[in-house]
Amino acid sequence: MTFTHLPRRTFLRGAAGLTAATAAGLLLPGLARAATEPRIYSCAEWGARPPADPLTTLDHPANRVLVHHIACPNSTDYSLAHAFQVARDDQADHIDNNGWSDTGQHFTISRGGYRLEGRHGSLSALRDGNQIVRAAHCPGQNDNAIGIENEGTYTSVEPPAAQWNSLVVFIAYVCTQYGIPVEEIQGHRDYYNTECPGDKLYAKLPQLRSAVAELLG
Repeated sequence: MTFTHLPRRTFLRGAAGLTAATAAGLLLPGLARAATEPRIYSCAEWGARPPADPLTTLDHPANRVLVHHIACPNSTDYSLAHAFQVARDDQADHIDNNGWSDTGQHFTISRGGYRLEGRHGSLSALRDGNQIVRAAHCPGQNDNAIGIENEGTYTSVEPPAAQWNSLVVFIAYVCTQYGIPVEEIQGHRDYYNTECPGDKLYAKLPQLRSAVAELLG
């Protein structure tokens, strides 16, 4: 199945219908909000450390989305406070253990469905729609692909509903901002020798593309 990218104005025109469908119980709460920016917590809000080295912002849009999993425990703490701690722990690991300048990915989604900016500057670049911060989430893709880490390990279990629904809404917004076609929603393992994002989450990527395409139009 081939999907075509819809202009932002077409996406926005669909918002009223999506809202009505949500009111009628036909869509999960939150899906109608993709026409506008969903709630994304900034680095400042979750208490990020300053980058260890200067970061580079590139003056071109992203052309792909890469889905990851953190490969951390599947916590049952779905709170905002826990999501903030996950972001802080991930940044510390990437800077202190990997030797990277900052969090490797552009964004993180907690198991409770909270969306967080990862690498500094990623949120402002996303809002601009014509820039991307050079990242460290996948060799060969760091200058062009938006990296989204999902808290948890999805080799044998699927992500919880809150996380999955949040991921759909967020990727729809990313695709709208950058003009990314849904066939460019791919997994880390498509470009690197890794198990990421886990067999279960990777197997859901066709469903993810379909869900995003449905939301877009």
